[in-house]
Amino acid sequence: MSDPRSVESTGPDIEEAIETGLKTLDVARENVIVEILDEPSRGLLGIGARMARVRLTTAVPPRSEREEFVPSAEVEVETNEPAAHQPPPQQDDDASLTTKQAQALRELVTEEEDAEITADIRLGAATLRELLQKMNVDADVNIERVEDDPSEEATPWILHVRGDELGLLIGHRGKTLAALQYITRLIASREMQERTDFVVDVENYKARREVLLKRLAQRLASDAVRRRRTIEMEPMPPYERRIIHMALRDHDEVSTESIGDGERRRVTIIPKR
Repeated sequence: MSDPRSVESTGPDIEEAIETGLKTLDVARENVIVEILDEPSRGLLGIGARMARVRLTTAVPPRSEREEFVPSAEVEVETNEPAAHQPPPQQDDDASLTTKQAQALRELVTEEEDAEITADIRLGAATLRELLQKMNVDADVNIERVEDDPSEEATPWILHVRGDELGLLIGHRGKTLAALQYITRLIASREMQERTDFVVDVENYKARREVLLKRLAQRLASDAVRRRRTIEMEPMPPYERRIIHMALRDHDEVSTESIGDGERRRVTIIPKR
């Protein structure tokens, strides 16, 4: 696993400061954790103006140094005719980064375990495949099983979407992916007449984010203790905030708290007195 790298950057606002840091680290937006160090201020009549300052941390190597990744075999969603064996597509850019890390989190389904896939999961996969076809998205849907974690209420099944140039399915900060999961669950639940519970992921996006968030939560906790100051993270969706809270819930020296409303809700890491 790569060691975390950090860079501090400034800009007239938070977003521009983040963009500057991304260029320096040479990674994509979803592969960094942002710590807001200073909010921008215009001052009074230009006096006392302050630039936005952020720290970006990543465990991802620069694109130029990244190893090529070949994914492990998976079980494809059933079709009417057995598909001929195809070599797994090679991943490039940021999709390649973390499959080794993701493997530490999940156990891929084998052909012998195929019988364990329940009807609601199969229906969810079929629903997702149909949605992608109607969106004219050429992609494969695979079913994976997450390893059980007794410390978390992890959803055991993932409907994993793989293909070429699927960034539009992820969207800004994963918002499009969240909507795709919601719609797929809603349709499958109505068909089953009961709640269906699975995760939709695209190109290991959520797996990569989870590994990165857990690892960097520990690093930011150490920073908070060393500096004796509260660290405020960037706004995150609920499932990412929960990863941070769970990662640090048993920490002896810090506590976590979510602040803000709506899309501005974010996690703070607070040193214990």
